[in-house]
Amino acid sequence: MMDNKQQTFEKLVHAYSAELYRFAFWQCKSKELAEDMLQECFARAWKALHKLADEKAARAWLYTILRREIARHFGRNKIDSISLDEQDFDLLGAHYDCRVPDDINLRQALDKLPLDYSEALMLQVLGGYSCEEIAVISNTKTGTIMTRVFRARQKLRQLLTNEIKPAAKSQ
Repeated sequence: MMDNKQQTFEKLVHAYSAELYRFAFWQCKSKELAEDMLQECFARAWKALHKLADEKAARAWLYTILRREIARHFGRNKIDSISLDEQDFDLLGAHYDCRVPDDINLRQALDKLPLDYSEALMLQVLGGYSCEEIAVISNTKTGTIMTRVFRARQKLRQLLTNEIKPAAKSQ
């Protein structure tokens, strides 16, 4: 018979591993590294599970652990560009209807954003967090997160629009 800690942990892994993996993949740009970051996240979560007072806060808690693992790995420096295979985009699941070239353009545009901007945007879009929740996860003021998300969307729109215009002119 499983003890309560193990049951709680297994519920957390089952409930959040897919979305945490997507976030790690978008941050790390590598299937293997994303898996490693997720593994380390859950290892740290297991060790600190006794500190989780409210299971309703588990999602934000796990994202915080994962963000810190990724930051530790990359030393808060911008992640170097890594070319992505078409197969890598299949890993993101059926949540996206985009064609692979569209995904590659989006990935390249996201790579041009400052890490703080792309991270806040991905937490909002992939994680479904509000700006208030992202502020708690990242230990930042809500207004700062709102600014980062706004600027990230603005810059992303600008980058994607600029990439579309030259392609349209050449046809």
